[in-house]
Amino acid sequence: MKADTQFWRDLKANRQKMTKQQYRTIKGQAVKGNMDAARKGMLRIQQRRNYR
Repeated sequence: MKADTQFWRDLKANRQKMTKQQYRTIKGQAVKGNMDAARKGMLRIQQRRNYR
């Protein structure tokens, strides 16, 4: 359960650095219970942002 709480904190902290659609997609995945995909997607966005 703590991992989920940490994920939501990270998602909210990175909201300004994502496009609206990226945020909505990852949030939707997490709400539906697909936390693995949401984490993977958030990591991909962070990696892309750091390399550009």
